[in-house]
This record gives sequence, structure tokens and C-alpha cells, in this order.
Amino acid sequence: MGVFSSFDISASGMTAQRTRLDVISQNIANINSTRDADGNIYKRKTVVFQEKAYYSFDDALTNAAGMYGKVGNGVKISRITEDTDTEGRMVYDPSNPDADENGYVTYPNVNTVTEMTNMIDASRSYEANVTAFNAAKNMALKALEIGK
Repeated sequence: MGVFSSFDISASGMTAQRTRLDVISQNIANINSTRDADGNIYKRKTVVFQEKAYYSFDDALTNAAGMYGKVGNGVKISRITEDTDTEGRMVYDPSNPDADENGYVTYPNVNTVTEMTNMIDASRSYEANVTAFNAAKNMALKALEIGK
């Protein structure tokens, strides 16, 4: 695995976690939304990751040489899904214009504690990718200094 491969892996992880943070912040921003422009209730969104499945020329040479020690190619976002299994929160507020005939308003199925926990996890994962990227960068710089 070359140094540039490690840059690509860390960069793909940072991009994926940034998107995850964007989706989490969108969930938190819509926690008190009773409906969107189409009249639908906001559904909590989650990000689904999967390993990148592209193979470089270097991977082909490594496999042809019989050295099957492939580490990975990074991560990508396969899709962003809506949570349709969890019911929304029902709050009694008969004065709200979105209340049903019984006076209950349906709020999105977003839980602040869950979203904050996911946000901490995503930010720590992002930081870990930054640390790995910087470590690879420092190793590349040291290798260049040795060659002087």
C-alpha cells in the first residue's frame, strides 16, 4: 500500500463523516418541524457507508504477483435512508394549526440524545481520519528528507 493510497483512504473517510455530520445537523434542525412544503412530516435520515470497490492498477499487479494483502480502498456513501419504522412524537397541542381532530401534533421521529451521540461519534471518526492523514503526510515528508 502506497502513501497516496493512505491519503485517499483518509480523505474518503473525512468526506463520508462530513456528509454524516450534515445529515445529523439536518435532523436536529428539523426536530420541531411539523410539516414540510408538501405537507409531509419530516423523517429522520441516516447515512449508510460501504467500502469503495474500485481497483487500481497497483491492486491488479499485487493480485497478479500473488501478494493478497489488500488493506482497502476507503469508504463511500451508498445511500441516505429515511427512518420509516419509528413513529413520530405525538404532542398534545390543540392550539397548533397542524393538530389533528384530537388535538395532537405529530412531530418528527428525531431524538436529540441519539442525534448528539451520533454527532460525537462522527466528529471523533473525522478526527481519527485527520490524524491518520497527518501521520501519513509526516511519514512521506520524512522519507523525502532521507532522500536528500
